Amino acid sequence: MSTQIFEVNPYENHPELTQTEAEVLWEYAKLNQRLKIMITETKRLSQLPEEHLLKDLRNLETKMGFVLTLFQASVWGVINEQAAAADSSEDVDLDTITDKTPVVR
Repeated sequence: MSTQIFEVNPYENHPELTQTEAEVLWEYAKLNQRLKIMITETKRLSQLPEEHLLKDLRNLETKMGFVLTLFQASVWGVINEQAAAADSSEDVDLDTITDKTPVVR
């Protein structure tokens, strides 16, 4: 059985099978052929790595490294901004707490 199994039902008009049985067997035969094709393709892909796929994955890996670096820099920037904002708000709080009215004696 080859790829023509998808076009012609070899079990059709078999004297010992009903029409339903022939159709069910045909579906099993088509499924079997699809599995054989998938196994063959999987073996081919596992034995010979696709050069363009490897190249694309290396480019993606490089880009992900850049994204990680930029993300870390952004997080560092946010942390520094928050620390600077906290320091400036503490300075403002200290200025408002200090009483600058002259003492009368």
